[in-house]
Amino acid sequence: MSLAVIESRSFPRYQAVSELKMSAFKYNFAVVSRIPDSFTTRCKGENLDLTEARKKHYDLVETLRNMQLDVLELPPDERHPEGVFVEDIAVVINGTALICNPADSTRQGEVDTVRQVLRKELKLKIVEIEDQKAYVEGGDVLFTGKEIFVGISKFTNAGGAQAVARAFPEYSTCAIKVFGPNHLKDYMSMAGPDIIAISNSDDAQKTFKDMQYHASYGSELIHVESNRAANVIFANGHMCHISSDDVRGVGVYENKINYDRKVVAFKEMLKATNRLSSSVLLVSKIRHPKKITSTLQ
Repeated sequence: MSLAVIESRSFPRYQAVSELKMSAFKYNFAVVSRIPDSFTTRCKGENLDLTEARKKHYDLVETLRNMQLDVLELPPDERHPEGVFVEDIAVVINGTALICNPADSTRQGEVDTVRQVLRKELKLKIVEIEDQKAYVEGGDVLFTGKEIFVGISKFTNAGGAQAVARAFPEYSTCAIKVFGPNHLKDYMSMAGPDIIAISNSDDAQKTFKDMQYHASYGSELIHVESNRAANVIFANGHMCHISSDDVRGVGVYENKINYDRKVVAFKEMLKATNRLSSSVLLVSKIRHPKKITSTLQ
């Protein structure tokens, strides 16, 4: 079955989410990392106001708490300025954490820190990637609640996609091509159960066509103007997106989403990242039984 292509103007406002549909998006914890001083020198952002970035990051943490999440804050690590982007370091689904293998070898120190937290503090089942040539970052892994899509990009290769499939055999896993220089979740994200927010950019639409070809389940779409507007965080019946003061195109959510929305200012952080979710690793310790076999071997 293909993903349902429904224009954002053509479907009704989404009402409160049912408990059954919500179950795959119930999370206990959010792991974040505080911003080190080195963030300004090692990340791509220019003229980044470190004080303002830290303030907005703190506001994000408070928003996550208001989304019924216990937030675990990692201390800033000056050796790893990109450690703020914890989403790339692990994929947590159904009570299991796959420890990612970033293509950038300088990020291995981040991996060690997150692994220790997930294993020792959160007591999750840990899965390691044995093939050191298999690269994957969490920003390329989209879990719809029913199946997993892994974007093949400059950050993630076929070996990494196979590692995801082996880690979560209870879900169908499909590898899709990511067009352009970005992660998969720079172009699309889950805005609710069976609801995908997707950018209207050319690269996003090309990527979606490959995703549509491989999909086993239908989803409704909310089309937004920009890539940054397409990346949201959905957890525990709440949806969080960046303020309209910082990105264009998020106004559509006000018209299409009836369940609780949270809005955060993220301007300074956007000088160093393309997506809101990169700063958050969602963790669920609840396991939902499934009998689906992954399509990747």
